[in-house]
Amino acid sequence: MKATAKPGLKKTRRVLVDDTRVTLHMGEGLGLYATPLMLRDMEHLSRDLLQEHLDAGEDSVGTHAEIRHLAATPQGMWVDLSVTISAIDRRAVTFDLVARDAFDEIGRCTHTRFVVETAKTKERLQAKIAKARAAGNL
Repeated sequence: MKATAKPGLKKTRRVLVDDTRVTLHMGEGLGLYATPLMLRDMEHLSRDLLQEHLDAGEDSVGTHAEIRHLAATPQGMWVDLSVTISAIDRRAVTFDLVARDAFDEIGRCTHTRFVVETAKTKERLQAKIAKARAAGNL
């Protein structure tokens, strides 16, 4: 990880709550931003911020998320996501995230990512896949 990775770094992104981000359990025409998809958007934003400060051959994996979905956002509205690096402990990077639509703060999340060496991670993953295949689990 580069020395440029520091607490206080921020990134924002606006997303449209389109049909790929909604749940329809409230009924037809009442699509709402689904919590798992809000979390996915938050994770992607966190990874993208961190990626700007990683060395070649590094990436990150999510290891923890604590999320609160505070208000509903209907399909068709936009949401602004903001992420801030709040702490770095060796290879563990913690982020604070906030999601807001045009009217409300709709979500908060604390998310942790762990910086990994891509080659070593791929090697471990390939070994696990081979083990799963040999056991008939894949």
